[in-house]
Amino acid sequence: MFEQILKESKKSPQKIAVAAAQDKAVLEAVFSAKEKGIAQPILVGAEGQIRQIAEEMGVDLADTPLVHEPNAMKAALYASNLVREGQANLLMKGILQTAEILKAVLDKEKGLREATTLSHIAIIEAAGFDRLLFITDAGMNIAPDLKQKADIIRNAVTVAKALGVQRPKVAAISALEIVNPNMPSTLDAAILTQMNRRGQIKDCVVDGPFALDNALSLERAEHKGIQGSEVAGRADIILVPNIETGNAIYKSATCMASFRSAGMVVGAKVPIILPSRADNPEAKFLSILCASRVAAYLAERKGQG
Repeated sequence: MFEQILKESKKSPQKIAVAAAQDKAVLEAVFSAKEKGIAQPILVGAEGQIRQIAEEMGVDLADTPLVHEPNAMKAALYASNLVREGQANLLMKGILQTAEILKAVLDKEKGLREATTLSHIAIIEAAGFDRLLFITDAGMNIAPDLKQKADIIRNAVTVAKALGVQRPKVAAISALEIVNPNMPSTLDAAILTQMNRRGQIKDCVVDGPFALDNALSLERAEHKGIQGSEVAGRADIILVPNIETGNAIYKSATCMASFRSAGMVVGAKVPIILPSRADNPEAKFLSILCASRVAAYLAERKGQG
């Protein structure tokens, strides 16, 4: 599944501005993406350290733009401004705090903020599934309200469509699959389902509430007697009620099950790649891969309309 995205991404390589790029794992991922023909990096950070790491990796920087800015916050602002001015199509976090790069993204003069809610999307290639799974929000919104959840769905649908899912199925999950007035997440799920049916959330099918198992397993959904749902047991997108739930699912998939994963933040002018320091180089590369495809999709859509 990630392999198919790689084939598509090679058709439209993207320029990626990396803020505070003096990090070996980040540079490994970035130059792997360059070698595979999906991204051309612009490195912003401490030049001496970047060159030393590149030399240790055996990478020639002759054709790679490199901007010396040792201050992390200034590097984030510079990289963000490259995207704002159209010199890069993607923004990636290097060795700096997530709060610093998000501050640059939200900067009124050099930032990339748009009207919609920013949200994190984890993309999981899980053994036994014939599709990618999208988990949202696992890293940005702590306790999203109903409006934010609708925005989070719209963001996730854009990513899923960019990665080849024509009509994503969205499961709004909770601890159970019936509406319980004492459990607010079930009420939100029911409202979001109705908003989708009335055309307020488009280009997807939303249903819920579901427990996680009957959102993903058709057998378990049937065992619970859930009928008449396009989403039950077939979900592409898992909308979680809060960040704790999303983070736990994401970390369980990657740490306990060792599934391949990618992640990005969307809702700004371009996708933002915010790898964790704990992510391995493959996860960082796959994040670049998926974000590159999403950036190309957004550009194609803008060009059409």
